[in-house]
Amino acid sequence: MILTDIEGTVSSISFVRDVLFPYARRALPGFIAAHGDEPEVRRWLDAAAIEAGGICQDAVIVETLQGWIDADRKFAPLKALQGMIWQAGYRDADFKAPIYPDAADALRRWHAEGQRLAVYSSGSVPAQQLFFGHSDAGDLTGLFSAWFDTEVGGKREALSYGRIAEALGHSPAEILFLSDVVAELDAARDAGMRTVLVDRLDDYPEPRTGAAANGHVRVTGFDQIAIDPIAPAGGAPGLHAPER
Repeated sequence: MILTDIEGTVSSISFVRDVLFPYARRALPGFIAAHGDEPEVRRWLDAAAIEAGGICQDAVIVETLQGWIDADRKFAPLKALQGMIWQAGYRDADFKAPIYPDAADALRRWHAEGQRLAVYSSGSVPAQQLFFGHSDAGDLTGLFSAWFDTEVGGKREALSYGRIAEALGHSPAEILFLSDVVAELDAARDAGMRTVLVDRLDDYPEPRTGAAANGHVRVTGFDQIAIDPIAPAGGAPGLHAPER
């Protein structure tokens, strides 16, 4: 079983920072004005208002949400509303999600070889599915059997990975987690998962080797991860990924 992060792992950090976040920031006022009375939108606006200490006016909520975007806050209401806005952007072909070619190739290969694949990202599940459904490598959503966001818990908390393993019906030791963030990998390892640090030079020009990798297997691309096609009894993927 393979569990993967998205930003900085499957796709560049710059896409989210330079394309998705600015798009959502610009579109927020018009989106809230047009859809603020719809139940699902209202639910998340109210949640944002509570998170911010009890805001009453939508205009102030919008300003707060825009401030959270600028600060890259990981609050669930923001992630949910961003996902709704990005849906329109993907639908209208304002952008496509760029996926590293080695990641797209590996995900397709692992799926074909019988590995189960899942996603764990700070972006909402709908946003994750939009990302993989409108990628420059085509619609990849069919490769994944499960999706997780921060509603399961924070990505730097070991308990989150235990909950994911339980939801997947695997022991943590049967799951390989791929991420570009060492603190996330530390949490997954503390929960008993196997880990790989994806250290892409485009996103991290200063290689994180030795102590900076904190004991995690390090690769610079998915093409350096060789996984046995059929996992041995129990489903734990056999990993061969030397530090590079």
